[in-house]
Amino acid sequence: MAKVLILTGDAVEALEVFYPYYRLLEEGHEAVIAAPKKKRLQTVVHDFEESMDTFTEKWAYGLDAHTAFADVDPSEFDGLIIPGGRAPEYIRMEKEVPGIVKHFFENNKPVGAICHATLVFSVVPEVVKGRKLTAFTNCRPEVEAAGAQFVEENLHVENNLVSGHAWPDLPGFMREFLKLLSK
Repeated sequence: MAKVLILTGDAVEALEVFYPYYRLLEEGHEAVIAAPKKKRLQTVVHDFEESMDTFTEKWAYGLDAHTAFADVDPSEFDGLIIPGGRAPEYIRMEKEVPGIVKHFFENNKPVGAICHATLVFSVVPEVVKGRKLTAFTNCRPEVEAAGAQFVEENLHVENNLVSGHAWPDLPGFMREFLKLLSK
């Protein structure tokens, strides 16, 4: 079975981390949650309210990070998932993140990025330059600034990259990621 790294931190969207984590375990894979520090992370729920033009954020479940970024050897992993929420906005600033992410693209290993996860690509634009991907609509400027083409689809697969718009797209996102992982 495969070993998959989930790269995240505090304020990760709860569904976008728990759904992939448990699907991987359900399929018999090993899933390792990495964060800036090995600690209990606070997940959040983003949802839409009728009176708001944007999403709201509420605290959700706690989640233990199994390891710190500094202790990750990406060569030990067969795939990478980057959940969204606000975590990508700040984890991209951690010094280990660019090297971890580059490893998966340079070695053509499956990468899953959903919702705001594409913000991580702003520190490694070379991995998505010239590629097509989707993300939460408000991330379009960052996708394009990284040299990628934003596609208005809920789910997009190109070579080793599975990208998803948001948490409602998790079933298709994980189906396509698991297909890549089984190759």
